[in-house]
Amino acid sequence: MRIGELATRTGVSVRSLRYYEEQDLLASERSRTGQRQYADSAVDRVQLIQQLYAAGLPSKSIAELLPCVVNGEATPELIDRLSAERDRIDGRIDDLVGARDKLGTVIAAATANWRTGEHCRRQ
Repeated sequence: MRIGELATRTGVSVRSLRYYEEQDLLASERSRTGQRQYADSAVDRVQLIQQLYAAGLPSKSIAELLPCVVNGEATPELIDRLSAERDRIDGRIDDLVGARDKLGTVIAAATANWRTGEHCRRQ
């Protein structure tokens, strides 16, 4: 598939896909006319890259991780780094859950107050 189709199928901009190639996160073949051609498996790879970026991993870490995903092999150092990243993500999840729960409490209190005619006042 061409770069535009990959962008459409993944919801990722063409510019981002080119960046992924520059960072050795994604590979393409070139047609005789020089256009990028991607395998169907590129869709899954781009989605994985997006998930890892969303989790806060930098492109360097993602580049080191991707071969492990493909062949299942990793050095002890990489496993340690990945474990540390997982722990960091778990901490972020805990923080987000706490913030969500606090918002839920505020919404419930504000809703109850609104029904009784009381309103939140800016302090």
